[in-house]
Amino acid sequence: MDIYTLLLCISLLFIFLRRSSPRSIPPGPINLPIIGSLHRLGSHPNQSLFELAKIYGPLMTLRLGFVTTVIASSAETAKQILQTHEQTFSDRTVPDVVASQPNPESTLAWALGDSRWRNRRRLCNTQLFTVQRLNSLQHLRHQKVEQLIEHINKQGVSVSQVNIGQVAFATALNLISTTIFSKDIVDPDFSTAQEFKDLVWRIMEDSAKPNLSDYFPMLKRFDLQGLRKHIRPSYMRLHEIFDELIDKRMEARASGSSTRSGDLLDVLLDQCEENASYFSRQNIKPLILDLFIAGSDTSAITTEWAMAELLRKPEALQKTRRELIKVIGSERAVTESDVDQLPYLQAVVKETMRLHPAAPLLLPYKAKNDVKICGYTVPKNAQVLVNAWAIGRDPKFWSDPFLFCPERFLDSGLDYRGRDFEYIPFGTGRRICPGLPLAVRMVHLMLASMILSFDWKLPQGINPEDLDMQEQFGTTLKKAVPLYAIPI
Repeated sequence: MDIYTLLLCISLLFIFLRRSSPRSIPPGPINLPIIGSLHRLGSHPNQSLFELAKIYGPLMTLRLGFVTTVIASSAETAKQILQTHEQTFSDRTVPDVVASQPNPESTLAWALGDSRWRNRRRLCNTQLFTVQRLNSLQHLRHQKVEQLIEHINKQGVSVSQVNIGQVAFATALNLISTTIFSKDIVDPDFSTAQEFKDLVWRIMEDSAKPNLSDYFPMLKRFDLQGLRKHIRPSYMRLHEIFDELIDKRMEARASGSSTRSGDLLDVLLDQCEENASYFSRQNIKPLILDLFIAGSDTSAITTEWAMAELLRKPEALQKTRRELIKVIGSERAVTESDVDQLPYLQAVVKETMRLHPAAPLLLPYKAKNDVKICGYTVPKNAQVLVNAWAIGRDPKFWSDPFLFCPERFLDSGLDYRGRDFEYIPFGTGRRICPGLPLAVRMVHLMLASMILSFDWKLPQGINPEDLDMQEQFGTTLKKAVPLYAIPI
């Protein structure tokens, strides 16, 4: 065979392979052998994918090890995935470390979108997070925020500086604990908060670490990085805590006590008695774990980011404080019902969640079948990520997208409840965060109470423009350097 015939055969083979390969998948960078594009993620995948989208477009494909991953970075592509084709993307890609927890199939965040998941979701929407249910328990949350203010007052007198993230986390733990269990899970002096913070953050951090078991499924059984071994004790310890609380409640119910707390645990135990085919003691614990972790961690993170942004922009902080004093005065504490009369505070929270969405990459979806999105084919079984962090910075929708400007939300119809795809800090569609109604109440209540009760300053020697705002990437996006501030 002469050289020309050989070249012709190679050319024909190349054309055949091009035609037989899925050339209509979204574009993306050239993949390296074996690892694909794993090296492009870096320590801040939300930022790395944002930069790659500038090159390859708002819908792009990366091969991460052996996993085809499609990333959506615009409102249009997010809407196609989360609304137009939400049935196709109703399942999750479950990380190996998440699957190591007890009864992972009973979680709300990670379970398949089947009938069992729909029943748990319906329970959240119709009984756990209704306005009536949350209103009936708001007095408990008010008590917890009063404890927060007392604690800051004591701490401010003794050590002058307050770790905002730490006190916000301890308070968020108690806010959600009282809503679920009618009981504090952190003592009034917050001395036990660190154990729970460590447990929750270990789960959130390990869940987001690049894991060879996820990218190379044949290696899953070996747990080469030891992540499954590292995370499981945290899951087990939280289940032990929940078991203790459930045991006490069941003993009280068995004794014939007529006093009911009316909290979320009572609702769940009622379901175990009335609907045993879907609910049992073992499968309500993963649901409680989801609510507990997501509610405490994300609310605390958002509160810390909000305080950091306000301290960087003192005029916005003073504007927020003046609004609070005008509406509430200095004679009483903030209540959840006050928030409707505080438009600037609401704008501060919205702007914080735009710049610092608690979940920068929405939990990964999985394509049930091939589907056309914006002219490209997303192949069956592909992992699909929606970059909420990037969407909140899209200059197509946001002027000065990197600037903290609460005023952009004044007189704006944009909302975080999933109707506006250019702004989806809680996700949207059937997989939107079920605890959104509670989380929003908690963040506004904590932030308003801290700003009304104290005039905050940065520690001596730190100028507002010098405040470190670096992110630490995990399943949630925490502030890398803890925020310390002085309450006056």
